[in-house]
Amino acid sequence: MSWLEDDKPRDECGIVAVSGSRAAAELAFLSLYALQHRGQESAGIVTVGDDGRPRAHKGMGLVADIFDGETLDMLEGSVAVGHVRYSTAGRSSLRNAQPILVDYREKPLALAHNGNLTNAGELRDRLSREGAIFQTDSDSEAIIHLIARSRRDDLDQRVDSALSQVVGAFSLILCIGDTIYAARDSRGFRPLVLGRLGEAVVVASETCALDLIGAAYVRDVRPGEVLKIRDGHVEEMRPLPPEEMSSCLFELVYFARPDSTMWGVSVDGARREFGRQLAREHPVEGDCVFAVPDSSNSAALGYAEESAIPFELALIRNHYVGRTFIHPSQAGRDFKVRVKYNPVRELIEGKRLIVVDDSLVRGTTSRGLVALLRENGAAEVHFRVASPPVKFPCYYGIDMPTREELIGSSHTVEEIRKHLGVDSLGYLSMEGLHGVVKGRGTFCDACWSGDYRAPLVDLEREPAARKPEPVGARGWLESKADQGQ
Repeated sequence: MSWLEDDKPRDECGIVAVSGSRAAAELAFLSLYALQHRGQESAGIVTVGDDGRPRAHKGMGLVADIFDGETLDMLEGSVAVGHVRYSTAGRSSLRNAQPILVDYREKPLALAHNGNLTNAGELRDRLSREGAIFQTDSDSEAIIHLIARSRRDDLDQRVDSALSQVVGAFSLILCIGDTIYAARDSRGFRPLVLGRLGEAVVVASETCALDLIGAAYVRDVRPGEVLKIRDGHVEEMRPLPPEEMSSCLFELVYFARPDSTMWGVSVDGARREFGRQLAREHPVEGDCVFAVPDSSNSAALGYAEESAIPFELALIRNHYVGRTFIHPSQAGRDFKVRVKYNPVRELIEGKRLIVVDDSLVRGTTSRGLVALLRENGAAEVHFRVASPPVKFPCYYGIDMPTREELIGSSHTVEEIRKHLGVDSLGYLSMEGLHGVVKGRGTFCDACWSGDYRAPLVDLEREPAARKPEPVGARGWLESKADQGQ
């Protein structure tokens, strides 16, 4: 993780597939461009031509830096699979970039995966003992070996057998020959949507990808659903065994683009309501409300609307930082904050500020930001967080720090307030968070509650000294540090 981005969790992947278009590679490229917020380490596209041969191009970095017109012209075919990655399982290197491409019974097999398998280690050990040779560090590769080693009669059954053996979170696209399989785990942790563009079918992580290419949103891929797509036709296969819906609530809080619709909810609308509820729970007198841009913009607008306090653009984010390394010692402890954010002094000096952020993970960037606001003459700084304290790491596809690094896991709200140097601090309650999505299903809130919905198989295999303590009926990580907070 870049030192410029050390105070936010990261999602690891965005995926897309196109079937039935001669411009499949270009459509996949544009879709990945829209999904760039879901992964910035690597990107790749695999296409399958009329001759049955695969064409692939992958690289490290951003989508626009990896693909150009010449590259896209080379990616011939009416079927394409694309992926952007931020690693949560496996090192950040080109060998782990997806889609993973292998030869399979005289057909190309490409895989793009969003999520984390919580039994990947167990599967990898078993498959290695049986003779499988792994080419990457990614947990996703286990799925390919499960398909390759299946003794089922036909391809549909082999895919079904492989998906039935994995545990955890996956939104998955498989391209085998000219056939695409799209699937979501039975709890529906990570998003996946189905769209149509003329005769072509598009599957993508978010609706914003459909919007960019002019595709119509058809519906979400349902939890546990497995779709078979060929020549623009969609067929529903046997679903995976049902489980309680546990879609990731952090997607709505932070990860998804605000112009997407997710879980049947407008992301922007949900975030505004998080902000409104935050204002009801933690009102404070102030001169202006502003966001820690950009993911907090909607929540800050909601807070301002509910509290009838003006919303201002008092903090400007530099969007061109990229991943250039500038050592912090070159300009002091808070230089990374100054590179990312610049305050508008005229809106800050002598004012009572209400700063709204979507989440607080380590607290390092937020502390530096508060110091910068004080330096620019803020009379008061009131910090509001549009989600509860993050206390637990995620094992389902979000790259979060260890529990020891999560400031909310071992400190009270008052201790965090003092650490940040703010006049007051307020978090959205769990009740307020869930109230916004009430009636939309059940959601995973493990990073706040420690209630892990899918078994943490590999974690249970670790030495006893490293195992978390159990919490409730389904969680693993309650500790004494949380009691009484």
